[in-house]
Amino acid sequence: MKKYSKSHQWVQVEGETARMGITNYAAEQLGDIVYVELPSLDDPFAAGESVSVVESVKSTSQIYAPVSGVVQKLNEELANAPELLNSDPEGEAWIIELNMTNSSELDDLMSEEEYLTFITCNK
Repeated sequence: MKKYSKSHQWVQVEGETARMGITNYAAEQLGDIVYVELPSLDDPFAAGESVSVVESVKSTSQIYAPVSGVVQKLNEELANAPELLNSDPEGEAWIIELNMTNSSELDDLMSEEEYLTFITCNK
């Protein structure tokens, strides 16, 4: 199941594991991404809390956790190849995996259809 936040992050959930990253729309808005700051393993985050920083040629942006959890895996490839976030933001360029601590927070997120309507209405 894939869900989306109003701050343009996605989360793919399997069991209690939530893989997250930025949306295609966010990557397009950022432009060429040149740096990704990753958190540390075992860092706990609340939903809505900044988990990462992404720098592009245009700006620096905070990346927020769509759900609460503890970091269990990092996409280390992004440290050496941050541009992957431009080429495949909703696939291979995920940022972190969290062990979710409150799966009911998924109810506050949007489906893909709802997210596409959201970005269309907020341009």
